[in-house]
Amino acid sequence: MNNKETTPFLSVPSVPNGKVDVVIDTDAYNEIDDQFALAYLLRSDEKLNCNAIYAAPFKNSLAATPAEGMEKSYHEILKILDLCGKSELAGNTYRGATCYLPDEESPILSDAVRDLIMRANARMSDDPLYVVSIGAITNVASAILADPTIIKKIVVVWLGGHALNWTHNREFNLMQDVAAARVVMGSGVPMVLLPCNGVVSSFAVSVPELEFWLRDSNPLCDYLIRILSDMEKRCSGGTVWSKPIWDVTAVAWLLNDNQRFMMEQTIPAPIPEYDHYYAFSEDRHPIKYIWYIHRNELLADLFNKLKKNL
Repeated sequence: MNNKETTPFLSVPSVPNGKVDVVIDTDAYNEIDDQFALAYLLRSDEKLNCNAIYAAPFKNSLAATPAEGMEKSYHEILKILDLCGKSELAGNTYRGATCYLPDEESPILSDAVRDLIMRANARMSDDPLYVVSIGAITNVASAILADPTIIKKIVVVWLGGHALNWTHNREFNLMQDVAAARVVMGSGVPMVLLPCNGVVSSFAVSVPELEFWLRDSNPLCDYLIRILSDMEKRCSGGTVWSKPIWDVTAVAWLLNDNQRFMMEQTIPAPIPEYDHYYAFSEDRHPIKYIWYIHRNELLADLFNKLKKNL
C-alpha cells in the first residue's frame, strides 16, 4: 500500500458509547508506560472489554532484536495480567511479529495477526473492534495487508509520531517501522492518532506523585511505583524528573466522553516519510487527531482505577 488511496473513505471515528470490545497491541517491556496503559485498560472494565493482547516487537538497549523485544513484552504482559487479577486473559495473549515489515506489501504473519484478523472478521461494520496500538504498528499493518477487508470492521487508536508542527518525526514507535505506519495510515482505516512530543508529552508523572497517591494500595501499584523509581534512578542523575506515561492516553481516548481527557480534531491522514518527516495531502482520508491532553483529569482517573482493590 502506498500513499494513494486504495479504498473508499470510511467514517471518522467518534468516542464509542456503551461498553465496547478492545484489543491492545503493546511493546510492554520497552518502557514503563505500557504497563500503566494495560492496567488502565483492564481496570476500566465498566466500559472496555479486553478481548486480546498482542506483543509488539521493539529493539533498543533492552532487546538486541525485535524478536527479543516481542518475547520480553509477551512475558511482561503476563506479569501485568497477574498483578491485575486477570490471569484468565493469558490464553488470549499472543506473540506478534519477530521483525519489522520488509516493505509496504509483505505482512509478517504471527499468532497476533491471525487472531486480530479472526476477531475483526467476526464483527459487523456498525460494531467495530477497537484496536489500541502503543508500539511499532507492525502487527496491525500486517493484519491489514493480509486481509484488507478488516478496515471496515476495526478502529485503530495509535500512539505514534510527533505533533504535526514538531521539527522532525523521529519518534520511537514510528521510526522503528515506517513501512507499517505508511500501510496503516494509507489504508483508509478509521483511525485516531495521538502524537508524542508536542501533545502527549504533557502527560507526565513523577515518583513522589505515585508514592503519595498509590503506595500500599495493592501489589499492582507497588510494582508500577518500583519500575518508575528504577527508571528515575537510571535517568535523572538526582535532578528534578518526571516521565511521560504516553501510552495511557491511547486507552483514555476510548473513555473520552465530552472530550473530558483530551481535545481532538479531524484532519487528512498525514504521510509518514522514510526521512522521518511528515508529508501532507488534502486528498488523504480523514482521521481523528489529538491536540491537547487534560493532564490532571486523566491522571486522577488513572490513579482511582489503579488503586482499586482486586
